[in-house]
Amino acid sequence: MRVLTFTELSRDDFEAFSERAAHGNFQQTVMAADLRKRNGTATRFVGVREGTEIVAAALLETHGSGPATFCAVHDGPLCDYDDRELTTFFLDHLAAYAKRLHAVHLDITPEQPYRVLNAEGEPIAGDPASDPDNAMIANITAAHMAHGGFTRGYTAVPRWRFVKDLTGIASAEQLLASFSKRTQWSVKRARSMGVCIRQIGMDELHIFSSIEQATAERRHFAYRGEEYFRQFAQAYGERAHFLIAEIDTHAYASAMQQKADDLQRLVDDLDAKIAVHETTKLRRRHNEESNNLAAARKRLDEARVLVARGERIPVAASLFVDMPQEVVYLFSGSLEEYKPFYASALIQYEAMLRLCVEQGIARYNFYGIDGVFDDPNSEGRGVLEFKQGFNGYVEELPGEFMRVLRPAIYRLEQFVHTVRSRKAGRWHRHPHARITGTCARCATTNSSSSRSAWPKGASSSR
Repeated sequence: MRVLTFTELSRDDFEAFSERAAHGNFQQTVMAADLRKRNGTATRFVGVREGTEIVAAALLETHGSGPATFCAVHDGPLCDYDDRELTTFFLDHLAAYAKRLHAVHLDITPEQPYRVLNAEGEPIAGDPASDPDNAMIANITAAHMAHGGFTRGYTAVPRWRFVKDLTGIASAEQLLASFSKRTQWSVKRARSMGVCIRQIGMDELHIFSSIEQATAERRHFAYRGEEYFRQFAQAYGERAHFLIAEIDTHAYASAMQQKADDLQRLVDDLDAKIAVHETTKLRRRHNEESNNLAAARKRLDEARVLVARGERIPVAASLFVDMPQEVVYLFSGSLEEYKPFYASALIQYEAMLRLCVEQGIARYNFYGIDGVFDDPNSEGRGVLEFKQGFNGYVEELPGEFMRVLRPAIYRLEQFVHTVRSRKAGRWHRHPHARITGTCARCATTNSSSSRSAWPKGASSSR
């Protein structure tokens, strides 16, 4: 007979477990707890021991106050949800613990995949992982957790993830070859135009933040502010990687000058051959290369303008977090004026190479997509196509579950919220706004990140 014990965990015990848990992630870490505390959120580490061994754990957050108090676990708890006894034991005791904290309800978003699909959102033939894990759903709901449904669209904690498996890739050449032809071209193009990637520290976070702010204003999503990113950097320390893409203007101008010179020599050579004996083939080639020369001269003129702006121009930025299990891509931004430099593609390539391939981490998590694969006009189409270019697969997570702990207060708060929404002439349908009318989760976790910070289009993520 199994002996399971629900217990509070020390910081060190929780950290050790999250580092080795199968679905350990950046949200279920001591760093995440530190970040929440900086934002005024109360956190606790809890778990289950079987004998002396920790077999499940969670970073539990408490939001709100008074009758608006609720508890949440983001991307967790860390638990084997196919183990019914463990799942129901943990969730029942977690709910009782949350109730003692005066929570009206408990929200969880398990990280264990519900099913795995190919990049187009289709089941993978012969792969058992593509079969829906209905046992997991049954085990969670057996603990009186109500399922929020198999939703599509963007949510505060993304239910749909795009992931790339880097197993067997050991070099820069192999990594580049694993991308689609279009994305390979984008990476090479960025390099040829003087784009370079570097990691910045706290002293240069204003560069990252300014790009984020410009992107937020263009794409109409909430900008978190430079202070948030400073808090993130302080909380996650060396696990957080702020990368920026810059145009080395002198390198760009030099490359364009070389290109123009090479094309000029080619056109001069064709002129000489035509003067001796003109053929249709030579004339066609001459016209083609003359057009290429004109384009190269135009880019050279543009490069000279950029040189006058400075030696290095920051044009895109992204934030990544590394875990033993994966590297996750969280925030990003880019300047629309420099979109033709394909800096976004090069940042992804460099992050995969430096943070995954060179460090022996095989899982690269692009994080959120909207789960819509059959509508070319959907809000997230540009994000999806950008990520698909790197050749990966899709994980569909089970989504949100909620257990109401104080039904009378919950019903009252729902009623009050409904009345207020009607008076305001609008309905706030955010899935986490049942109690307060605002989402405390979105105030502390990634809600727009990898979907909102990129210009719409096939060659970039938002």
